[in-house]
Amino acid sequence: MKMRGGYTNYGQDIGVLMLDTSFPRPPGDIGNACSYDFPVRYKTVQGAVQGRIMEHEPDPSLIEPFIEAARELEQEGVRAITTSCGFLAPFQKQLSAAVRIPVFASALIQAPLIHAILPVGQKIGVFTERAHFMTEGHFRGVGWSTENISIQVQGMKPDAVFPQVYIGNGPELDSDILVAEMIAMTKSFMASCPDAGAILFECTNMCPFAQHVREVSNLPVFDINTMINWFWRASNPVAFLD
Repeated sequence: MKMRGGYTNYGQDIGVLMLDTSFPRPPGDIGNACSYDFPVRYKTVQGAVQGRIMEHEPDPSLIEPFIEAARELEQEGVRAITTSCGFLAPFQKQLSAAVRIPVFASALIQAPLIHAILPVGQKIGVFTERAHFMTEGHFRGVGWSTENISIQVQGMKPDAVFPQVYIGNGPELDSDILVAEMIAMTKSFMASCPDAGAILFECTNMCPFAQHVREVSNLPVFDINTMINWFWRASNPVAFLD
């Protein structure tokens, strides 16, 4: 077997641009490498704290640090780049233009695919921690609009513990409490959206709770992990005929 060099490390096809956080990340979270059946490569963007991301749009001064980190991941040999926060959707075009490998800045980029496979008239439930932060700019940033894709944004209650941990950078979490809040969120969505056809997590920190949401809603649940696994499989096809 012949193999071309050029990198220090190999086998890490997915690069993840991480926010500058310290909260716990259980299995299933994008920031926990045990979430995947294959190696991933992480790079923290210093200064990219939640308060500079979760506004009506990310702090524009952060685009250069994200671009620099993306280029570093590309130089280190990853085949695709994603991020640890769906609210970075407005950075999609700039990040894609800065490197020569695929970029999916937000799980929201999956909405057109989900819309295409759903029966006519069904809606996508977009789950997020703080619904009032989410705008049309986040959707347009990854190439679609509510003008042609029917969604219902579902946020959490203002006093929910979940945002206190993840937006507030809490030092610990109680998974039982977070499971209960995700279940309550799902029940609220299902009660208010009779035409629901699928659920899409904007928030990467919701991924550990996808199974609970699926069990309550009986709907397919899409998140950043479905996107990562989809791309990894495309890059690593099964060798059926070997």
